[in-house]
Amino acid sequence: MTTPPLGHDPAPAPGAPVGAPVPTARSAGTPSAPPSTRSWLRKWRRTTQPTPPDLSDGLTAHTEHRVSLLDRNPFQIGFFLTVGSLGAYGLVLTVISLKTVIVLVLLSLAIALGLNPVVEGFHHRGVRRGVSVLLVALVTISLLVLAGWALVPVVSEQVNRLLVQAPDYLENLRQNPQIAALDAQYGIIGKAVTYLASGELLSGLFGGLVGAGQVVAGTVFSVIVTTVLTLYFLTTLPTIKEVIYQLAPASRRPRVKYLANEMFKRVGGYVSGLFIVVLIAMSVAYLFLNIVGLTQYALALTVVVGMFAFVPLVGTTISMIIVSIIAFSSSPTTGLITLIFFLAYQQFDAYFIQPRIFSHSVQIPAVLVMLAAISGGLLLGFVGAVLAIPTTAALLLLYREVLVPHLNRT
Repeated sequence: MTTPPLGHDPAPAPGAPVGAPVPTARSAGTPSAPPSTRSWLRKWRRTTQPTPPDLSDGLTAHTEHRVSLLDRNPFQIGFFLTVGSLGAYGLVLTVISLKTVIVLVLLSLAIALGLNPVVEGFHHRGVRRGVSVLLVALVTISLLVLAGWALVPVVSEQVNRLLVQAPDYLENLRQNPQIAALDAQYGIIGKAVTYLASGELLSGLFGGLVGAGQVVAGTVFSVIVTTVLTLYFLTTLPTIKEVIYQLAPASRRPRVKYLANEMFKRVGGYVSGLFIVVLIAMSVAYLFLNIVGLTQYALALTVVVGMFAFVPLVGTTISMIIVSIIAFSSSPTTGLITLIFFLAYQQFDAYFIQPRIFSHSVQIPAVLVMLAAISGGLLLGFVGAVLAIPTTAALLLLYREVLVPHLNRT
């Protein structure tokens, strides 16, 4: 028996009608599937086959059709521009209205980052974080209360004495012939004496009793809010860091964590170093003032030196002028010695103390320090000048670690 060649149908059996199906070798021994089964199988295959993409003008469905801004309706353009401008304007007004609150939050966070190393030191020695925060807060508040107790009475006494003796000082200026001639022509000294004797100076400074009350109330409010926020940030700083880390994608979280830790470390290092610089300046000033004989004003002037030491660039110069003027009122020799000593200490502080303390925390050029301090002072006053340098250090870190590597890869 020969096998028919592949691709050829077998011959019909003898006697079979023309057109009858010819049995094949596969169908001879296997029963054929019912028609319903084959119909269901064909439907299932049709429904499970991928649908070919729709074609439109020779372009596939994956082709992106970008619409230019010039192709849009002018009404749509004007509407969206107006909505965007109003939204941006409202956001700017909101930020300006909340400027005081934002500044207090940033100041509190910076102080918390500066005190955090002390809290971490207690915590690593087995003290609970809440107890560590309480100990640091008690010590800091005690120092501030002692500084106020030393400063307020002496400053009040000096201001009253100055106001009482100022007319006599002005009258003594008439002994100079040139000043006497100017006073005879314009009456400058007489007007100044009348102005000081009338008490209008304090009213002009604070806007009267109501203005002075508003200044005092605002200061007390700022101190209370800053203290509460600082304690809150100190207590919950680890949780705040974890929340910030979770805002980044999981693939970039290690990098974001590194950058955030470096920024926190630089801001905290600057604030901690600033406290050390202020403490050294106050200790040196207190010892020197006791040595030269200004014992009755030594503590108050030490607080003045410490307060202005927080101000970058110009703070030490202002405190030097104030202390030298008071020393000159005691004795010209004492005033000259005081001026020379504080000039020498200013140079020693600028070129020896601060570079060693801030060498690891604030790695920014001196020009940027000057520009940051001036810009922060013009924008936000004293607090802006203090926060400007650590903020510049954080931005410079982002420039070096993020922007420069990105530009090098492109």
